[in-house]
Amino acid sequence: MQSSHDTQLMQLARKRVDFRRHLIVYLVVNAVLWTMWLVTGKGYIWPVWPMAGWGVGVILHFLFDYQSSKLFSEEEELKKLKRKMEKHGHITG
Repeated sequence: MQSSHDTQLMQLARKRVDFRRHLIVYLVVNAVLWTMWLVTGKGYIWPVWPMAGWGVGVILHFLFDYQSSKLFSEEEELKKLKRKMEKHGHITG
């Protein structure tokens, strides 16, 4: 039987592998789009738009899977509040 900690680690591992897959698909598809642009005579640089739009999604995916553990962690927030309480004797905004 897996412990709660093992289950959480497995979920985090799955999210991170999913992010890497997303990044690889992003890079491959954008390489194809840029190649199409080059082969068709260049002109207006249209591949920048799908690359930029999708890039925002890739960045957010990265932030939520790699950085959000502290940003959205109730445990981290509780630690911060306890430190403030110890330092000031009360909690202010």
